[in-house]
Formats: sequence, C-alpha cells, structure tokens
Amino acid sequence: MFISSIVGGSRLPSGTGHRLVTYLAGCLVFSFGAYLFIYSDLGTDPLDVFALGLLRHVPLTVGIAQAVIAALCILVWAAWYRRRPVVLPFVTFFLCGSVIDLLLLADPGRLLPLPHVVLMLMATTLCAYASSLIIMSGVGIRAMDLVAIAMVDKWGWPFWAAKMSMEGVLLASGYLMGGPVGVGTVCFLAVVDTMIQPFMRANARVLRIPNLGMPSLEKP
Repeated sequence: MFISSIVGGSRLPSGTGHRLVTYLAGCLVFSFGAYLFIYSDLGTDPLDVFALGLLRHVPLTVGIAQAVIAALCILVWAAWYRRRPVVLPFVTFFLCGSVIDLLLLADPGRLLPLPHVVLMLMATTLCAYASSLIIMSGVGIRAMDLVAIAMVDKWGWPFWAAKMSMEGVLLASGYLMGGPVGVGTVCFLAVVDTMIQPFMRANARVLRIPNLGMPSLEKP
C-alpha cells in the first residue's frame, strides 16, 4: 500500500534536499518538453484538448479550465484518502506554466534545426521522464498523477493504464466538444502515459533515486 501522507502532501517530508533537487529538475525538464511540444505544432496534449473544447462552450481561459480539472483531481484524491486537499500540486502547475511562458518568449526551438516530428518525439519523451522525477520526489505531484497513483493503490492497476484511462476520457470529451486533436495528441497519450513507470524503475535502479511517490516500485 502507498503511504498517503507522503504522496503529494501539503508539507515537505524530512530530508528535503535531494527531493527538492529531483522535483525541480522534473519541473524544468517537463517545462522544456511541454515547450517543444507546443513548438512542434503537431497537436495538443489531452488536457489541452479538453480545455480548448470546453472553451468553445464556456467563457473561460485555458489556465482556468486546467486549474478546474486540477482542483477536481485533488478533491477526488482527498476524498479517497479522507485527507484535506493538498496545495503543492498547484505550485507545480504554476511553476511549470511560468517556465513554459519564459521559454515561449525566448523561443529556443528556433535554434534546433530538426524536423517538427523529431521535436515532438523529443518533447513527449522529456515530459514522460520529467513526470517520473516529479512523482519520485514525493513533492508537488501533479494532480492527475495523484489520482492515477490512487487508482494503482486502491485498485491495483498498472500506472500506465490508470493514467491513460483518465487522459483518454479527457481526450474523448474534448474532441466531442470540438477540441483540436492531432498526431501529437496521440503520441503524447501513447508515449508519456506508458513510459513514466519504466522511467521510474530506471531512475531507481540506475541513478538510485528513491521512489517516494510510488514506493511499491522499490520492491523486487
């Protein structure tokens, strides 16, 4: 069983030094991957498909729509574990969003003379690896990942199946509302959701990073 007091808790656990380094590295890598994904212009991720589809019917912004989804995920997690809602996932949300905004202003993609398909594949791989670091840090785990981890904990699902089922619902709902879907969307769903757990295992075995978000993966 996972330790719900560690997963996405509202306070930092003891020994924060290495955990914060892992967390911040994950946020920076994720932001760069998300920027490359936007720069490749081959489709949006499932969450943005839903947000952009919702905006066709409700006068919101993309940021507000994403924040609503994050809040709902946190409330589901809190109710499932009978704990108070946590705050750190929103810190991750705004930190990554701010770094992406800075990257969009600097636009380093123009210095990469690579086909957009290659950039898209790089982007999805970076997002998957970064997600593994953020989860393993046990600090500020992204809201949808919190619920996916809870599904693994409560139902025994593989992490990739839990994550893909959630994002699949967002993708289908967003598409039905008129959200944009492209080859990048399908690639994001397939690569990011299926590669996070293998990356966590690789980090633990090769880099000896403790998995504080999904400690059951430490077991042989």
